[in-house]
Amino acid sequence: MRHRINYEFVADMWQTNGKGAWYFITVPLVISDEIRAQLQWQEEGWGRMRAEAKIVGISWQTAIWYDTKRGAYLLPIKADIRKQTGLVVGEKVSIKLEV
Repeated sequence: MRHRINYEFVADMWQTNGKGAWYFITVPLVISDEIRAQLQWQEEGWGRMRAEAKIVGISWQTAIWYDTKRGAYLLPIKADIRKQTGLVVGEKVSIKLEV
């Protein structure tokens, strides 16, 4: 049985470098630490954990990924979500995350 915990936070979207760049929102360290402490047992391969995200009224099923270099989870933001929400790199946005 999976345990679910809800979080709300404000963060900005950033983009990786290079061709075919990815877009992410970094889950704040304090929240990432709590998720890791409480729910790490639910991680699948490569630190992947199923999640539901909500930004600007748009909800979607996704996954967060634990980045060992940052010590935080990363929430990938697909092109479709960026288009629906109008989200741009560097913009602060309110996020609801259920893991």
